[in-house]
Amino acid sequence: MSLKELFENTKGTGILATADSTGNVDIALYAKPFVINEKTIAFIMLNKLSYSNLQSNPKAAYMFLQEGYQGKRLYLKKVKEEKDQSKINEMLRHKYDDPEVLEKEKALVYFEVEKEVPIAVK
Repeated sequence: MSLKELFENTKGTGILATADSTGNVDIALYAKPFVINEKTIAFIMLNKLSYSNLQSNPKAAYMFLQEGYQGKRLYLKKVKEEKDQSKINEMLRHKYDDPEVLEKEKALVYFEVEKEVPIAVK
């Protein structure tokens, strides 16, 4: 199953792990990413710890867990970011329309998918 199919057609929970430049790790619940292509995904991020960590360490990991303990682990490297709030808010409105979130400053952070590892419990 492609990443686009997985994230468009599957229910599950996403967790993003980041670390700062000294190795202090953070994990956070995260929505499904926007799939740009099979090697690039993007997240809309508020200026919180995960985003802050990516300013000094571009590596991250994202785990998407489906029912039945299946899913994928994606090993990521930040490649760029955008801060065009009107573009970001337009993308965000497709998922939900929370005025409180829409008025906060956000970044659209793009990642190269360096490695995909399936999650399967047998």
